[in-house]
Amino acid sequence: MNSPLRPAAVIALTAAAYFLVNGMRAQAATPASFEGKFFSGRGDVEYLRLLDIARRMFDPDPEFQNLSMLYTTNWNGLVEGPTWDAWWIQNSYGTTYAALPFVQEPFVTFLQNSQDLWFDQMGDGKRVGAPPPMNWVAPDGALCDAARPGWIVYKQGDGRIGIHDWGMEFTAAGIVMQAEWLLISRDREAIAKYLPRLERSANFIETRRDPTNNLFLAGPAGNLLAPSYAGWKKPDGTYGPAYLAGLSVTYIAALDRLIELAKLAGDSQKAKLYKQRRDDAKKGLALVTTDEGYFIRSLDPDGVRHGVFGAAHHGYFEASPNHDAIAFRVVADAQAERIFQKIASIPGLRPHHFVLPNYPSYDDMYEKPEGLWAFGTWVNGGHWSTCEARMMLGYYRLGRFEDARHSMRQLLTFAEKFRMDNPLVKCGSDVYQPKQPINLTYDAFGPPAAFIRGLFEYLYHADGLTLIPHIPETITELEQNFQIRFGKKQLFLSTVGRGSITGVRVNGRAWNKHDATSVFLPYDETPNTARIEILLGGVKPQITPSAKAATKLAGARLLSSPGISPDSKVRARRESRPTGSSVRPGRVLTTAGPLARYRQSAAAPSTTGAPDSVSLEQRAAKLRAFLDRMKAAGLGAGYEAAHAQLALDAIATIPVRRRLLAEGKLKPLPELSQAAADKSYVDAATKLRDGLENIFRAYEDSDQPQRRRMHQLWMASQSD
Repeated sequence: MNSPLRPAAVIALTAAAYFLVNGMRAQAATPASFEGKFFSGRGDVEYLRLLDIARRMFDPDPEFQNLSMLYTTNWNGLVEGPTWDAWWIQNSYGTTYAALPFVQEPFVTFLQNSQDLWFDQMGDGKRVGAPPPMNWVAPDGALCDAARPGWIVYKQGDGRIGIHDWGMEFTAAGIVMQAEWLLISRDREAIAKYLPRLERSANFIETRRDPTNNLFLAGPAGNLLAPSYAGWKKPDGTYGPAYLAGLSVTYIAALDRLIELAKLAGDSQKAKLYKQRRDDAKKGLALVTTDEGYFIRSLDPDGVRHGVFGAAHHGYFEASPNHDAIAFRVVADAQAERIFQKIASIPGLRPHHFVLPNYPSYDDMYEKPEGLWAFGTWVNGGHWSTCEARMMLGYYRLGRFEDARHSMRQLLTFAEKFRMDNPLVKCGSDVYQPKQPINLTYDAFGPPAAFIRGLFEYLYHADGLTLIPHIPETITELEQNFQIRFGKKQLFLSTVGRGSITGVRVNGRAWNKHDATSVFLPYDETPNTARIEILLGGVKPQITPSAKAATKLAGARLLSSPGISPDSKVRARRESRPTGSSVRPGRVLTTAGPLARYRQSAAAPSTTGAPDSVSLEQRAAKLRAFLDRMKAAGLGAGYEAAHAQLALDAIATIPVRRRLLAEGKLKPLPELSQAAADKSYVDAATKLRDGLENIFRAYEDSDQPQRRRMHQLWMASQSD
């Protein structure tokens, strides 16, 4: 029989139990913290980790495919992919728009060089595009499907190209991307160069406005995700133009930005003109809107509506004009919510979390829905990450954070296997090119880019920047340890608390230009380096603003710890997934049109020899010497130094990856995929360095003394 406890022991045990229980309660009440390379915070660790992974994909990273792997020396810019040797408007749209606020040099220059392929070769009524049969002469202001140096395709190049219209919605999307680039950069010289070109493109679209209803006519393949749209099938069986809702939505988004650019350029008359055009275009939207508030796909001149979900004919739901209207704020909040409710009510539209362009299958294409055109494969129900980026921006605007989380998780199922392909077949569940050992496309960076941009939305105006925080309630503290671009200024953002905005501090001082939902930063009043702390739900400001972001990225791109260790739940999910895609016959596009044949001609992976470890280290040493010379000469803050630093970071990532693989900290891929993945790191580093050398060779005879000086510094560093 146990003896009774003495009073002192009872008191001691009671005290111990009290402190144990209350300590556990206190621990449970303290949100878990996360410290990543680019994001840190408290609360929802998995969400914070996903954010960090998303941002890591835009710098050399030892675990994930990243944007530097799409660099090409051919035009010192980015390419759609190793098997797609050109630059497409429809494919780049979502990724570029979402990434523009946070990408830094040299990617800013790379993106502009890629977009210059469109604007330097834009239609002028005289220029011949590609060789036959795509040797079209486009109207003045028309942009394109795709381009590379000395080669531009002014119409959708797959399908029945003989009946295709000009790239109408391509042109509108091109305006959006370039105008956004200019609003963010606020570069007066660039605005003077590109604004007249954007005006020509807008005038081209205006030639399709019907003044009786303020809608815009587009013929076959004149839509953005072409060639799924056939226009109006007339009684005689031929195809003509119809009123395309997506063209209205995308053009309104373009006009919103042209208004601000005209203001920034000091042209009040043009700003007034663009505003009138936009307001009139918005009036036309009523004719392509259903009673439920969502947009149909198109309206035939004879009154037939395409894209009324559940109708006996053409009863599919068309996603792009709807999620784009939300993402680009073409519609007000109430209609945006109604549109999303309709999307959420159609399970077949997101069978694998990624949004499809349509559900169910089209019944109005000019081809039968079979083979390449079958539902779930290509432009008819296949998934496109460029669309997912815009869908994700819509999620953030409406506070649908779990939808955004599911999308990013789904993206990782491909990223972890080096299968960032586009389009995705089987309704978004499998890669398009399974016979390639690995896959990579620019489109696939759209969801991670939007997962980041959606947090603060970033609405750039002529006079400043509006931040609209969309922070999950599960996150109580969030800090972005990287810069956001705003002209020549750099912003570092953080939030504390949850709920509506109750206070803002900029560099530790109270900032009163905010309301409960947004923060406004007038350009002239915003510090050159601004640490912006947004206080939510009545929380008190932190003692001091964090200087972590400034020390991490001040002046140079430093390769920090890869930070790849996932929490146990993420690791368990990763280890339960298959390591390779299902084996199925390769799909060749030659039946779709001449451009497809061109695309496939670039499909063979590179077989050129890559430098060994010794020569890579030698190149790294020369890059370091060059950067030291550039900094000593006061030239360390420009594009050229950033390109050199990126090449150096790409080289430095290679041994880190090898070490992590050797230590078992990275899950190996199947043998052929592993070899291709490892080679892609060496290829990226080699191209970045070689591209830099090409630039400095061209600088030797430059009429700009600074460029000649950089050439001298480069040559001196290479002879060390």
